[in-house]
Amino acid sequence: MTNSELNSILSNFDVNPSKFTYEKINTGYINDSYFISVDNQKKYVLQKINTNVFKNIDAIRNNINLSISNLKDVGYHRIKFIDSINQALFYNSGRGYWRLMEYVKGSYTKDNAENSNDAFEAGRIISLFHILLKDKDLDKCIDTLDNFHNLPYRIKEFEESLKNTNDNLKEECREEINFSREMFDKLIVFYNSNLPERICHNDAKLNNILFSSANKGLCMIDLDTIMKGYFHYDFGDAIRTIVNPASEEEKDLSKILFNKSLFKAFINGIKSNGEFLSSKELELLPLSTALMPFIHGLRALTDYLNGNIYYKVSYPKQNLIRSRNLFTFSKLALKHQDFMKKTIKEL
Repeated sequence: MTNSELNSILSNFDVNPSKFTYEKINTGYINDSYFISVDNQKKYVLQKINTNVFKNIDAIRNNINLSISNLKDVGYHRIKFIDSINQALFYNSGRGYWRLMEYVKGSYTKDNAENSNDAFEAGRIISLFHILLKDKDLDKCIDTLDNFHNLPYRIKEFEESLKNTNDNLKEECREEINFSREMFDKLIVFYNSNLPERICHNDAKLNNILFSSANKGLCMIDLDTIMKGYFHYDFGDAIRTIVNPASEEEKDLSKILFNKSLFKAFINGIKSNGEFLSSKELELLPLSTALMPFIHGLRALTDYLNGNIYYKVSYPKQNLIRSRNLFTFSKLALKHQDFMKKTIKEL
């Protein structure tokens, strides 16, 4: 977008008129985001919601309004949203929905945990997020994405893709298809265990945690996926991006690792806020580290079999590479089950 177009969008929010400059933020797969600066100082973050993915804007608005007043604590920074001139969370330009947030000076995100402090702070912030929201009324929380982490639903999608794809693709993906079917029986336990539902972030990757200039965790960002779920969704997503230095785009599968010391630091971070999980939830934490990369990998594989119609791809086999990458981490997570069980029990 041009500066004049962005200026036009910004004029619909409750900010003082001034000369703004814009810098595109190139992280994130879904929304378009910009830093807004005044006198060369970052002041705001402007985001356009991707309504091809998030079709229910009212649900996003409801869930953020439901949770944001609770997401503040001595150790948790409250995100400040700037109202539009109509006192609304979003401004509808006619060509999309926009929101504006205050930028926290010196704050940043990171794609990989560089040390134990990063892992500890991530655990602390994620557990505090859940503790701060544990007493909210679940019935008032609306799904922003239907069946987002619902494995039985994703299995149905996958099986449907196999009916519709060609034999050459099925042969190319035979190893991934066989692995997928092996995993279904292992992971269906999450949906048969009467786990308590919680208000979850549902996209708790490390780069959705904001850090301060002093390397302390501040809060979780990108709140569009706040909805009901199991704590395991946030735990598993965090682990796959904290203990593994490789991105899900990495083609060299030998670079996909499971760093035990970072896992221990993350568990210590969760523990730092006190107990809040049931015994059944604790029992299934290790397996969730295989569940979440598997769900993401299955969705990528399904999309590849369907002809790459959902995820953005920059080359034809990108979704297949993603699925192989994510399945590799699932296999690693299964190999480390005893270690994780022992660590969680000890800590």
